[in-house]
Amino acid sequence: MKEYTILAIISVFVTLVLDRRSRVGLLFRVEYYIFLFVIFGFKLLVNGYLTAKGIVQYSPQFFLGIRIGTIPLEDFLFGFSMVTMTIIFWEYFKQASQSRRT
Repeated sequence: MKEYTILAIISVFVTLVLDRRSRVGLLFRVEYYIFLFVIFGFKLLVNGYLTAKGIVQYSPQFFLGIRIGTIPLEDFLFGFSMVTMTIIFWEYFKQASQSRRT
């Protein structure tokens, strides 16, 4: 079973629902995609180095085997979810704090 793939897809789905339910609307902001592009650029450098040198290895039974360079596709899905959820929570609590002050 491809547990890593399943968990990565679930994390993306949860992230999309969270953005919609929180009404933060992060996925509709141009600056978010610029930020995401920068983050993925560094991910290619760091994670690419770690996977190319064999420092981080993945068991083929747990992921699809699709790689971007040396990085499994699932790493990009988790990276998207982790970064996006963090910003959604940040924006949500920032908005909640500002509304309590007014």
